[in-house]
Amino acid sequence: MNMQHLKETERKRIAAAISVWENEGGAPGQDSMHRQYGRRIEADRSWTIYHVFTGIPARFGGDAMTGLSRLDATSGMLRLNLRNAERRRERIELSPFRTIPKPAERRS
Repeated sequence: MNMQHLKETERKRIAAAISVWENEGGAPGQDSMHRQYGRRIEADRSWTIYHVFTGIPARFGGDAMTGLSRLDATSGMLRLNLRNAERRRERIELSPFRTIPKPAERRS
């Protein structure tokens, strides 16, 4: 058995274990990869990065993403959304269901 196959198998096993752990609750306060962030201007003309489904200000490194300039809010929002997109893509790549063809790809 080659080492590359072993590494890939181990990576898939770990990803599956993490997926089960997250589905069962995971760590409290986890940063879900299913979050989408937006930015908004506040009454004091500062900007906030927030979770679009709840409206709650995002937290990064323990700090609330409030009181930002427009440029910082825009770049921070884009970075958070890109990070989550990368996590989703990585999870899909590690998924045991990845190889199931889409209905349009199936042959009769």
